[in-house]
Amino acid sequence: MKTTPILQGCACCPMNRRNFLTKTGAATAGALGLLASPSWLAAAEPTGKTRIRILYSLHGAQQAGPDWPNKGFDFQPVMDRINTELGRRLKRFEFVPSLATGPEQAKKILDEDTKAGGIDGYLVYQMNCWNRVVQTMATSGKPVLYADFQFGGSGGFLVYNAGFLRSKAPNVGFVASSEIKDLVQAVECFEVVKKGGSPADFVAATAQVRLKRTPKAGRLGCKQDDLKCLSIDECLKRLKESKILAVRGQESGPAGEILGIKVVHVPFAEVNDAWKNADKDETRAVADLWQKTAKKVEGVSRETLETSAAMYLAEKAVMKKHGAQGITINCLGGFYGGHIHAYPCLGFHQLNNEALVGGCECDVRSAATMLIGTTLTQGRPGYISDPVIDTSKRQIIYAHCVAANKAFGPQGAANPFHILTHSEDRQGASVRSFLPTGYMTTTLEFEQSRKEILFHRGKAVANDPDDRACRTKLCAEPVGDIEKLFAEWDQWGWHRVTFYGDLKEPIHALADAIGWKVREEA
Repeated sequence: MKTTPILQGCACCPMNRRNFLTKTGAATAGALGLLASPSWLAAAEPTGKTRIRILYSLHGAQQAGPDWPNKGFDFQPVMDRINTELGRRLKRFEFVPSLATGPEQAKKILDEDTKAGGIDGYLVYQMNCWNRVVQTMATSGKPVLYADFQFGGSGGFLVYNAGFLRSKAPNVGFVASSEIKDLVQAVECFEVVKKGGSPADFVAATAQVRLKRTPKAGRLGCKQDDLKCLSIDECLKRLKESKILAVRGQESGPAGEILGIKVVHVPFAEVNDAWKNADKDETRAVADLWQKTAKKVEGVSRETLETSAAMYLAEKAVMKKHGAQGITINCLGGFYGGHIHAYPCLGFHQLNNEALVGGCECDVRSAATMLIGTTLTQGRPGYISDPVIDTSKRQIIYAHCVAANKAFGPQGAANPFHILTHSEDRQGASVRSFLPTGYMTTTLEFEQSRKEILFHRGKAVANDPDDRACRTKLCAEPVGDIEKLFAEWDQWGWHRVTFYGDLKEPIHALADAIGWKVREEA
């Protein structure tokens, strides 16, 4: 079955993500000027120090369009802080900072460095998600330290870094930490090569630093959770009676199936017409409910609440018409393209609270994963996310602008939530859900073409309120090897779907029944 690619939508949607980059100013000299470098960077003569080019991979110092972290984000203070901290802490080094939006600028910088000589290695900082800069610098043969600006570049970092790990790139080490000391100690590893070691020795040294500085596993005992799953036979029976609607363009009609779930394309126009025709009294009642139950509504007008409520009613009406249990919409493409006139986020939030499926970004695989998990757990919603890994806290942070606030199903307790704008563009309405902590969670993806189920578990430990990137950020300590958790992103894409409950036994039983393989990523 042909499905919509995973790398789209939130922080990865092809719609208007990079269009604004084409006129970003340009090359090395101009980019260097943007940095307003502190005085310690001004060395003009060789110093005998280890000389490192810092290459910031991003759209521009001021973010002009929607992407992680968010529209209007000012990277300059972030870069200044990194430059200053490295210079202050590492006196034996000389740092040469620059910016690159993609391969063309990266190649120009690399060519100039090769011609001039004197660069001992590269620190490539992934500041926005999908700018392809590190790949060019990896061809230099010099040691490359790849770093994630978390809640900014994390999608590209995870996907690109997994590619380096899979190919056993001999010269690319990495750091994935919110702690500046972890970055500093990783940068010190460049001296391994300066003292006669190989780039592979540098990579090994960065891994040793990362392992040493990652906290030991915490107590993974969890609060009691009376999870009751369906029998595998009954679950499979219900899935074969289920349907998901995929809304991504003007297509209509059957689009294959995933584990018995029928997938049907529905055009934007059908959803938009249902939105226009939503009952006004029902619309106001839904908006009233959200306004009453949200702990806070900020930056979202009453009009936007009502247009979002009308979209929820439209989603539900179209699902009823087609006899579907789930719907997934290319939200940003539809909104930016003028095909729909309200974000579907709050509607998805409400559907998921009702044990139906509202799936982001027309990611059919993740929507199917949501429906499989909700069916198996008898109503617990799946939480689709763009994860971030922070080794300094030994955490994986599941981030998205849609989340239920009834993690244990429609009859379970509700947790607090805020209604805020959609994070990347600060428009529309979306949800920050403060999901329950202290419970075991299970994170999944079902891949029909490979007959594989991607699987890991994590204890929910916190909700991160950081304003960057998506609104809901559930923090979990993974069960198992956090280093292994870096390995699969290039094969599976960025999205993951998280459920409350320890689903290890039922997922393995389901896999055995259908003849699929469980790939444990931690």
